[in-house]
Amino acid sequence: MAVPIRYDYVIVGAGSAGCVLAHRLTEDPATRVLLLEAGGPDAHPYIRVPIGLGMLIKHRMFDWTYETVVEDGLAGRTLTLPRGKVLGGSSSINFMAFTRGNPGDYDRWARDGATGWAWNDVLPYFKRLESWEDGETPLRGGSGPIGVERARSTDPLFDAVVSAAEANGYPRTGDYNAQTVGFGRTQFSIRNGRRSSTSAAYLRGIMNRPNLTVLQHALAHRVLLNRTKAYGVEYSRDGVTVVAEAGAEVVLCGGTFNSAQLLMLSGIGPADHLREVGIVPIADLPVGNNLQDHLKAETLWKRLKPGLFHSTMRYDRAAVAMAQAYLFGRGPATVLPFGVQAFVKTQPELDVPDIEFLVRGAPPSARPWFPGVLPAYDDGWAITPVVLHPKSRGEVRLTSADPRATLRIHHNFLSVPDDIATLREGLRRGREIARQSALDSYRGVELLPGPNLQSDDELDAYIRSTATTVSHPVSTARMGTDAACVLDPELRVRGIEALRVVDGSALPDLVSAHTNACVIMMAEKAADMIRGRAPALG
Repeated sequence: MAVPIRYDYVIVGAGSAGCVLAHRLTEDPATRVLLLEAGGPDAHPYIRVPIGLGMLIKHRMFDWTYETVVEDGLAGRTLTLPRGKVLGGSSSINFMAFTRGNPGDYDRWARDGATGWAWNDVLPYFKRLESWEDGETPLRGGSGPIGVERARSTDPLFDAVVSAAEANGYPRTGDYNAQTVGFGRTQFSIRNGRRSSTSAAYLRGIMNRPNLTVLQHALAHRVLLNRTKAYGVEYSRDGVTVVAEAGAEVVLCGGTFNSAQLLMLSGIGPADHLREVGIVPIADLPVGNNLQDHLKAETLWKRLKPGLFHSTMRYDRAAVAMAQAYLFGRGPATVLPFGVQAFVKTQPELDVPDIEFLVRGAPPSARPWFPGVLPAYDDGWAITPVVLHPKSRGEVRLTSADPRATLRIHHNFLSVPDDIATLREGLRRGREIARQSALDSYRGVELLPGPNLQSDDELDAYIRSTATTVSHPVSTARMGTDAACVLDPELRVRGIEALRVVDGSALPDLVSAHTNACVIMMAEKAADMIRGRAPALG
C-alpha cells in the first residue's frame, strides 16, 4: 500500500454533485481537494453530441451496468439501471432534460424534517447553477455554469401535441420550470450545441488548479474511520491500493447506488445485513432503504408521414451531422427528437403534479438507415406517462464485502397498488390527448399498448410486462430528522464526524421532475454548508 497523501477534502465520485463540489471548494486556493472517479474521460462524441445519447444507452457505454433483481411487480422481469461511470457521472449519459420540480416538493421536504430545503431556500441555488436562454429572471438564472435551452426541434408534431393537450383541458406553459404545471417545450442542459454535463460545466475548465487533484479509474473501497470520525478513503488505481487522508471531511458523491454501497462497505448501514456479509458494524443506520424511482409506460402511434428526425437518421446524413456537431456545435445532431414535456395533476386538490408526460417524435426503433443497405425504420411518435410520486419502496444491499462485487438492487416496483393505478390513468390520458383533432394528420394506428387493450386488467398486464425506469433512483441515504434518515439536513452522516453524502441518495423523496438539476442544486448548496458560508438569498 502506498504512503497516504493528505488533502483537506476527499470527494468520491466526479458525477453530477462531485464536479460541482470540486469546483466550488477549490475556489479557495488554500483548500486542497482530491476528486476520485471510477470511470474515465468524457471526450467521446456520443457524450458531447446530444444525438449520441441513444448509442450511450443502447451499448451501455460509460455505465456501471447495474440491473435489478427479478421484479415480481414487473412480471418477473429484470430492468437495466443506467448509471454513469465517467467524468460527469450520469449527467454525461442522461437525456439532458432539465427540470427542477414543483415548489411544493421542496416545501414538503422542509415540513417532513429537511429544514433549510424549502423552495425559498433552494431557489437561489437553482438560479446560481444555470444559464437560462431567456436570461436572468426572478425565477431563473442567467449566468450559471449549466446551459439550459428549450428544445430546438422544428417538428410541427410538438406544437400539435400541445394544442391537443389544451383541447383536452390541460394548461400550456412557456416555462415549466417557472409555471410548473402544464404542457410546454422540453428544456435541455445543452450549451452551444453540446451536452452541458457537470464535467463540462464545472470541471473541465479547472483541471489545472494547483489545489485540485482529479484521479480517474480510481475505485473507492471504503471510508476510513477512527472510531466514529472519518479521516480518509482507501481506493485502488492501476492495481495499487492507496489511502488518501482528509483533514477536514470525506464527501461521498457516488450516487444512489454507489454511495449506499460505500457506506455499507465502511461499516455504516443495517447492522444485521453488514454482519451477514462479514462487515463489522460501526453505525447501525438504514442505509440502502427507501429506494424509489420513476416508472414509465409507453403509448406509441404509427406516424402517417415520416418526420424530420427520420430523414436525419439516414446513415450518411447522420455521420456528417455527428461530425458537424462535435467539431462546431451545430447542425441536426444537436437537436433531439424530444420536444414536449408536461407535469399534470390527476386531481386538482393535489399539492404537486403526480404524472409527467414525455413526448417523443420518433419510435424506440429509431436507428441509422440507408436506402438499399439498411431498411428505414417505421416512423412513430409517443406520449409516455411517468408516475412522479410512487409509493413503492425498494432497497440496495451488498452481496459481498468486496467493493468490486455486484450489488443487489430491488426496486420493488408496483408493489403498492396506487402506483399501477396512477400509471394506468396516465395511459388513458395520453390516449385521450392523441385522439384530439390537432393530431389527426400525424396519428396512424396505435402500436402500443394497442387498440385491443382497454380494460383495467388488460392495461395493468401491459404495464407489468413493459414498464421501465426513467433512471431517477433516490433516497437510499435520505436526509431529515426521523429514525429512517441516514443524514441530517446538513447532509452529515448521523453519528459519524467529518462525513457527508451529497448526491441523489440524500433526497428525502422524489421531486415532480427529473432529478439531475435537483442534485446539482444540492451540491451548490452543500458547498456553502461545507465552506461555512451563509445560505444564498433571493
